[in-house]
Order: sequence, then C-alpha cells, then structure tokens
Amino acid sequence: MQTVNDPYQEIRPYHDDEVPSAIQRLIQDDEFINAILSYRYPHASGPLGWLLKPALKLYLTKKWSNIKTVQDVQLHVASYMRKMIKTTCDKVTVSGVEKLDPNKAYLFVSNHRDIAMDPALVNWCLHQQGLDTVRIAIGDNLLRKPCATELMKLNKSFIVKRSAKAPREMMKSLSQLSAYLRLSLDEGQSIWIAQREGRAKTGQDVTDPAILKMFFMEGRKRKQDFDSYMEALNVVPVAISYQNDPCDLDKATELDAVNRLGAYEKSEFEDIQTIVKGIVGDKRHVHVAFGEPVTLSQDTPESMAAKIDAQIHQLYRLYPANYIAAGVEHDSVTPAEQRLYEQKLAQAPEAARDYLREMYANPVLNQCATSSDNINQDSPLAAENNK
Repeated sequence: MQTVNDPYQEIRPYHDDEVPSAIQRLIQDDEFINAILSYRYPHASGPLGWLLKPALKLYLTKKWSNIKTVQDVQLHVASYMRKMIKTTCDKVTVSGVEKLDPNKAYLFVSNHRDIAMDPALVNWCLHQQGLDTVRIAIGDNLLRKPCATELMKLNKSFIVKRSAKAPREMMKSLSQLSAYLRLSLDEGQSIWIAQREGRAKTGQDVTDPAILKMFFMEGRKRKQDFDSYMEALNVVPVAISYQNDPCDLDKATELDAVNRLGAYEKSEFEDIQTIVKGIVGDKRHVHVAFGEPVTLSQDTPESMAAKIDAQIHQLYRLYPANYIAAGVEHDSVTPAEQRLYEQKLAQAPEAARDYLREMYANPVLNQCATSSDNINQDSPLAAENNK
C-alpha cells in the first residue's frame, strides 16, 4: 500500500490500489489515444479523429474495466504477448529457467538488444513456467510523455534517472535506486536490468562495472563487503538471442552516422518508433537463456562483470546469420539462409554494411573467445565440441 512517507514513490511501479486511477488517466490522455488511432487507423485518424476518440475511450473503458490490480495488468499483457509471439516469431524457446527457485528473488542482469522486448520475453518465459514476473529497470529518457510513464509503471517498471547530471543529484538518485533494488529483492520481487546503459548496437554484450558499483552502494551503506553483499542479491546473467533483429538496419545506420559525423541526433519520437518496430517486427527464432547465480571470491566490480559476460557469451544462442557474418562454417548455414543474409545486407546503405555484419558476428567471436572447457552446454558451440 502507498504510504505518506514513501521514499520510492517517484521511481517505483504502481501498487494495486493505484492501478484503477492510472488506467483512467491513460484513457483520458489525448496523446495516448492519438497514438493508438494513428497506429491502428493511420488513414482515418486525421479528419475523423473527433469521431473516433470518444468511441476508443468508451471501448478502452469497457475493455479495461476488470483491471484492478498489478496481477490483472500482467495477465492482460500476457494475452498481448501471446498474440505478438504468434505473429512475429517462428518460436520462442527458453533454457535454465527450470533451475530457478520459485521461492527466491533474483537480480537478472541481461544483455540488451531491444528496448521493450528483452524484459517482456524474460517475463513471458517466467510466466510460462508459473513463476512471478520481474520488476523492470527503465531509463527516464524513454518516459518523456506522461502516458509512457503510466504504461511503464503499470507494467511493474521502475525508473532509472539517467537525466540527473549534477554530481550530488546523480549520487542521490543512484543511492535511491540501489536501496530500491535491495528492497524489491527482500520483498521477494525479482528484477530485470540491462548489463549496460543503452542497447548493444554492435552485438558486443559487455557488462558495465558501473552498474555493479551502483548495486553495491546499498551494501557499502550497510558496511558489508563486496562479495557477501553481491552474492546476497542472487545475480543471474540472462542471454536473449534474436535470430532476426527488427531494428538491425536502424542500428547499423546510426553507428555509421556516429562514425562519419561524430554524433547521431534522434528525432522526437524515434524511441517510440523503435519500441513499436521491435514489438511488431519479424524476429524469427528467439531464445532466452537463464544462467546460474554468480559466485564471488575476492572480486571487484570489474572481475564480477567479466564473470557475468562469460555466462552471457556462453549462453548466447547462435543462428545462421551469426555464423555467416563471422565467416564460420556451420551445418545450420543453408543456401536459403545465405540468401536471406545477403538480402538483409543489400537493404543497408553501403557505408553501414560493415556495422550490420559486426552486430551479427560479435556473438560468435565472443563465444569462440571462451575456452571450450568453460562453454556451457546450452551453447551451440558446446554441441559442436561434443559431437
């Protein structure tokens, strides 16, 4: 329940008693209604918007009338996920989830390829196993519109204040975030957080030690040592692998622009467009691999980051495009897959093609760099080595 003195009210997800009013605010938000109309009825929303708006508001009021709690929201999202997976994925597979203890809360540190789909797919796989869904860390750079904040906080998301720039303000927000992470885990709520700020556009899945230093701020405040505090968080690496990244051409174009011009300026609604493209775009096979809790021995944030990376690289599911891009022969590379890869490459501006190759090749190179003795059995390379 919400209390008067709630130190996390600004950043935390909504509680059950806050859900109905948040839904009402969404339905009355013209920007939210306009966004739905422009997406569902792009040709009719302009001149006929004044007719469609009241009808859509009535429809949503009726459709969402039974949503009273956070769990109701999660079940509603699950029904959307089921339809989305059916239309945009050949299949979604999962490994390692059976090793998770349903009575424990975990801090899932994940590679990050897609803004919305990464945590959504982790939640889907947990939900399918009958496990509770996670609270999701999301940067405030994605919450420029009030309706976006409402949607995210309804869906168990909590806010990471990336916009804080002044040193004192930044330290305060990071300390609050660190304390909130620990509180969530103590409440039995698992967490999803990306291994670094922003998506790995180059396909280079590397954990930023700064994330781990933020985790430990609460531990330092409690005067605990790094190893024992971090192990108590139950940090589990997660590798999410998309056979086809719906946003890959956009990522390659952005990387090319940064290389040539020194910077890339996003348009006002680019983040929202990217989220939509990631949701509705063709993903082919998606695999979500849960690792094992990271064990520590006289570790530092840097050495712990390396342990997380090793698991993510080993767990990453490689597909034909990955092998083709890396120039590695593999049985999965058929003439049909070769054609698909070449068609994809041809769609990219010539200057951006090397970046497209790189983002698909890097997971192979990272996995090859891991010694065969340490390759996890979930890895396709392990299967190759065990033939």
